[in-house]
Amino acid sequence: EVQLVESGGGMVQPVGSLRLSCGASGFTFSNSDMSWIRQAPGKGPEWVLGINTDGGRTLYADSVKGRLTISRDNAKNTLYLQMNVLKLEDTALYYCASGWPPDSCGQGTQVTVSS
Repeated sequence: EVQLVESGGGMVQPVGSLRLSCGASGFTFSNSDMSWIRQAPGKGPEWVLGINTDGGRTLYADSVKGRLTISRDNAKNTLYLQMNVLKLEDTALYYCASGWPPDSCGQGTQVTVSS
């Protein structure tokens, strides 16, 4: 059974930083493309970043390019999201997801950007 557990969310002021983590189990993490997806209050899910199996290729939504960075550590079965220069509109529940297209996700971790 695929299990994805996100952590690291919290409340941060605008232009602040956070680092999210996602622990993976129940599947071969190193064989799976991974993504971060977010859902802002009152809106539908938004795919924001993806990374291939060895981390050599990444994709970003225009809304986060240059501010959010996806990475992975296959030895630790962990996906990361480094979030810098956070904006109010980055407030959302952040999920990590496995597969391409994404087909499984965790419970999410809340990121709130507020002054």
